[in-house]
Amino acid sequence: MPARLKLIIAYNGAGLGGWQSQAHRNTVQDQLERAFFRVMGERLRVHGAGRTDAGVHALAQCAHVDLAERRLSSAQWVRALNANLSPAIRVLRCSYVRNDFHARYSAKAKVYRYRIWSAPILPPLEFERAWHVATPLDLTMLQAAAAQFVGTHDFAGFAANRGKPEPNTIRTIHSVRVWKKGPCITIDFEGDGFLYKMVRLMVGAIAQCALGQSTADELAARLNSDRSNGRRYAAPAEGLFLLRVRY
Repeated sequence: MPARLKLIIAYNGAGLGGWQSQAHRNTVQDQLERAFFRVMGERLRVHGAGRTDAGVHALAQCAHVDLAERRLSSAQWVRALNANLSPAIRVLRCSYVRNDFHARYSAKAKVYRYRIWSAPILPPLEFERAWHVATPLDLTMLQAAAAQFVGTHDFAGFAANRGKPEPNTIRTIHSVRVWKKGPCITIDFEGDGFLYKMVRLMVGAIAQCALGQSTADELAARLNSDRSNGRRYAAPAEGLFLLRVRY
């Protein structure tokens, strides 16, 4: 009988072309589909909860795939797929789910984490895992600026152009949490959905406020407007992690 398999996947995005399949075939989706082909001998489409850009990491990306039959158990699928994947990509767990489950359309919320290393020197083990900002950042200003994103807003001013107009730029941010431990500043965003490069543009905006290069009033003016011009900066991809998808 046909079966739908749900996967929870972690990956180190450094050196990968993001989630979505590309012509160069060096994406997470491409590698997963190759792994299924090696195990099953047939080409299957893996559906992800959402795209992540080149260089972005994931601790718990969700995906699903439709199988012709339950040939392997959930635990066997984990072992079989990991044996055919790059060490940078790991299937953490699998489970068979109802056929009306969809990794993307069933999602209720997503949580993204951004990490900033605020110190003169970036430790080598943090390379490609955090945005290195050598200039001190005002944590209080970061927290105040980030709090403005909470709620339902038009985030057109915090979205990049993917090549075609976004039909709806209204999103709800449920919470933003900013804290510091040593030199590492961590920012968690939870929302019902995120536009292309939205998290990176939000982090770039609050960092500009904390560095005195912009003001909280300028940030507020961009919210609920369709302005995508002005002084915008997208924080680097390497500091961004997809933390979890809520269903």
